[in-house]
Amino acid sequence: MTDVSHPTAAGDLGALSTLFRSEQGGHERVLLCQDRESGLKAVIALHSTALGPALGGTRFHAYASDEEAVLDALNLARGMSYKNALAGLPHGGGKAVIIGNPATVAEGGLKSEALLRAYGRFVASLDGRYVTACDVGTYVADMDVVARECRWTTGRSPENGGAGDSSVLTAFGVFQGMRASAQTLWGEPTLRGRTVGVAGVGKVGHHLVDHLVEDGARVVVTDVRPESVERVRARHPQVTAVPDTGTLIRAGLDVYAPCALGGALDDDTVPALTARVVCGAANNQLAHPGVEKDLADRGILYAPDYVVNAGGVIQVADELLGFDFDRAKAKAAQIFDTTLAIFDRARTDGVPPAVAADRIAEQRMAEARTA
Repeated sequence: MTDVSHPTAAGDLGALSTLFRSEQGGHERVLLCQDRESGLKAVIALHSTALGPALGGTRFHAYASDEEAVLDALNLARGMSYKNALAGLPHGGGKAVIIGNPATVAEGGLKSEALLRAYGRFVASLDGRYVTACDVGTYVADMDVVARECRWTTGRSPENGGAGDSSVLTAFGVFQGMRASAQTLWGEPTLRGRTVGVAGVGKVGHHLVDHLVEDGARVVVTDVRPESVERVRARHPQVTAVPDTGTLIRAGLDVYAPCALGGALDDDTVPALTARVVCGAANNQLAHPGVEKDLADRGILYAPDYVVNAGGVIQVADELLGFDFDRAKAKAAQIFDTTLAIFDRARTDGVPPAVAADRIAEQRMAEARTA
């Protein structure tokens, strides 16, 4: 039974009926959060705590509607359950979204110390059932502020006892997933000589470009923020930039890496893909059920997003143990073997890799519930 809680007045958060759809995904709890003084409106969704306290980041985004925000929180939380299960972490899945412009108040947005601290109090009210971290629109400095109100906060700065920027190991894990994809498709675990298109070169994408260039890949990038592209090309002048994702996916790629927001693989994108592999950092890349079969039917090898982008959650989970970068990196390196195992299971079961990954994760969660 979904526990829909709103410990402060939340009447202004619309789309309440949407919350009850979370029954279909088996969500354990959905928390509506509102603090009128700071302007905070947020949703915290806990999908599963079968394997341990739910762990997942806080997304700060200007959603088109409250319903869109709620659905994003539910989908992301479910994805975190599967991600944490396949990463071998003692954590279930949860996610939070803060609704609004993520720029600071001084820049015309909503982000402020008061808002982040109010959010931290809501997380603390869950008494350890949810551990939060960074996501799109939130950063290490933000988690330092949240942590002033809530000890169940990871992704903090090293000077505040944290692991720092989790995008470093997120990118490393995606690269391991690409290597496993290359091994499966071309017989060697390298992108040397391959053309890789990276859509989104922000927090994670620019680190991924570093790995690809070092490995000898030809890299093509795009981003809605020109400054992000300029940063990459200043560091790697040999990288090619194209104006938009539509151009990128038609650019004769071997590998397509969606590294921005979700829904990148849809009914328009999949038929236009030139790549033989899709492996990227974005969450929830499949726009709707059935896209995974469309990819398989076109002979495109899809490395499930929540498998390959687990490096960041591995990093922040290690922070709870007293962070050791080498230990966390060694665990993130196992994403290579996990991805290979999923491809093997997909072949054995005669299903797309996304289905095989779900089956493995669901089995692990079921075993935890009955243990």
